[in-house]
Amino acid sequence: MVEAIIFRYRTGIAWRDLPEVFGPWQTVWTWHHRMATEGTWDRVLAKITAAADAAGLVDSSLSADSTIARAHQHATNTTRLTGGWIELQESAGRAP
Repeated sequence: MVEAIIFRYRTGIAWRDLPEVFGPWQTVWTWHHRMATEGTWDRVLAKITAAADAAGLVDSSLSADSTIARAHQHATNTTRLTGGWIELQESAGRAP
């Protein structure tokens, strides 16, 4: 199960796309979900990090990504203040 979970995260595939050699994907997901809920993964990470730090294997370098991703103005889901019945009412009062 651990190998299946690691494979899934390493490859970035969906749970449903796990190879059949790992068994039913639902079983792997349930096992992963249960371990995450119980905090098992957090404890494993803490132990591995502590052991690596004690061995001097932790390199605390920093990496900053300066990539800019621009979105089209209509890609946001905010409400626009232009248009609508208020403007229609105001413009109707100015009509000849």
